[in-house]
Amino acid sequence: MRISELLRLVIINLSQNKFKVILTSVGIIVGSATIMMVLAIGTGGKLEVAEQFKNLNAGAIDISYESNAMAFGGRGGGGGMPGGGMPGGMPNGGGMRGGMQGGGMPSMNGFFGSWGGGGDRTNQEKIVLSTEDMEDLAVFVPDVADVTISYTTTTEVEGGELESAGSYTIAGVKNNYMTMSNLSMAAGEFLTSENDENKEKYCVLGYSIAKEIFGSIYAAYDDVVYIDARPYVVSGVLEEMGSVSSGISPDTAIFIPYETGVKYITGQNISPTITVIAADVNRVDTVIENVKTVLADSYANAEFTISDAGTKMEAASKSNDTLQLLLIAMAVIVFIVGGIGIMNVLFVSVKERTNEIGILKALGCSKRDILLEFLFEACFMSFIGSILGVLVAFGITPVVESFSVRVELSTLGALLSLAFGVITGTIFGFYPAYKASSLIPVVALNQE
Repeated sequence: MRISELLRLVIINLSQNKFKVILTSVGIIVGSATIMMVLAIGTGGKLEVAEQFKNLNAGAIDISYESNAMAFGGRGGGGGMPGGGMPGGMPNGGGMRGGMQGGGMPSMNGFFGSWGGGGDRTNQEKIVLSTEDMEDLAVFVPDVADVTISYTTTTEVEGGELESAGSYTIAGVKNNYMTMSNLSMAAGEFLTSENDENKEKYCVLGYSIAKEIFGSIYAAYDDVVYIDARPYVVSGVLEEMGSVSSGISPDTAIFIPYETGVKYITGQNISPTITVIAADVNRVDTVIENVKTVLADSYANAEFTISDAGTKMEAASKSNDTLQLLLIAMAVIVFIVGGIGIMNVLFVSVKERTNEIGILKALGCSKRDILLEFLFEACFMSFIGSILGVLVAFGITPVVESFSVRVELSTLGALLSLAFGVITGTIFGFYPAYKASSLIPVVALNQE
């Protein structure tokens, strides 16, 4: 029997049992939709992780100190303000800032002992990381591309279209913060080293805050905002960044020179974060150990919180991959259940059509023809189920997205769903088709 005749026979059989075909395909519909959604959610998760860490790289290392901890020694006076740290990001550039080129660490004991910053001081003080610590890390830690220090606080802001003062996040940063955090300007320019050294009252607004206070980023540029009742000139506005996984979102912060903030807003009541960029991401662990050595010579018995962006990114990626694997496992189980459903229906169909099979064999149809007929029926049912599953995936996407889950549907996902469906139908439909093709004509014709 020709393939065209077999296909015509298959279409006739399926069209006469439309409802049964739909019910049989339910498992495949669910499996196909699940596969497509799994791939879409997995892709969306990866893009979400990439966006959240777009202002960091694997070489970024954040060093902070919990203000409620006490230790002997320490150059920075004053109590720390909880929750003030703002991790930086990461540039790909920036040369070694005077750091030693060798792989070993020099001994700090003699150096720090010479100017009284070592751990032999007996008075007990709260530790506040300082610009001096930042400079020490830049000089004495090898394989460092760049270093910065920053802090955050919250204070009253007025100006622009605001009818009353509002509380906003203020970030005190150095001039290299923008490049280290991979930020870019929508208007104007970022803070300069001169602004910081002269303690000038300039600020840079995040994208969302600029629109909130002034209505637009262009109206904000070169205007004035009042931070803690003092006027600050808006030297620039950042481009929109979206959500970030570390620190605060640049969109919702107002950046001011580090020393300006210390002088006019916070005093010494800060808990800064020093961000170090490792020149080689493969030597992050070594850089961390060297950082600990330098800080130990400066602050005896102090325990600092040190975290690297690479570990955070890896943990987030692993979490996303684990979720995707679980969803894939669920989809495979659904496909297996759907395949078993197709197998059961085909077994029933073979039983019901035993006489038909006997007649076809008596008319000269070969074992191969009967096998292909039932196998085509299984493939058609699973293919129809796969198509319906893809349509279901498109339909439920808005519902899934309403739960703040990012979904990125793709043509590849749809094709894979169709392929999985057809493969499932072929595998689970083969044995019933084989049983049908193996029937003896005389026995099949006498079957009631």
